[in-house]
Amino acid sequence: MNDEVRQYIPHRPPFLFVDRILHMDDVSIETQKDVKADEPYFAGHYPDRPIMPGVLICECVLQSGAIFIAKQSGDVGNKIPVVTRINNVKIRTAVYPGDVLDISVKIREKVSNAWYMEGNVKVGGKTALSLDFAGMLVEETA
Repeated sequence: MNDEVRQYIPHRPPFLFVDRILHMDDVSIETQKDVKADEPYFAGHYPDRPIMPGVLICECVLQSGAIFIAKQSGDVGNKIPVVTRINNVKIRTAVYPGDVLDISVKIREKVSNAWYMEGNVKVGGKTALSLDFAGMLVEETA
């Protein structure tokens, strides 16, 4: 796991769904997630035919967006990333143990402290999931 990922978001295993940052610039981020056969959710989804839950594929995109927001805002480690909206989720193909998720997130618009983005996940060059979402950084409360 890339330590760079951990510096941007507070997520930790078993709920960290970004393994490495491949590229980040002013408008986008590209990350990857290795889908391992021993991931805890595969024990129940589904025991005889493991498929990565769609909501967790979405989480890969959301965490990638959180990394992007933290880096671009300069609030690395000072605030907590939260999702405020998810729209237009489209699951196009199943994700299985052994797959590598290529995740891309692009900013569409920033309004005040809200970041509106679009995300895409590919496996072997084929789109597995796409979605639109919004997020922001909020003050940590005890």
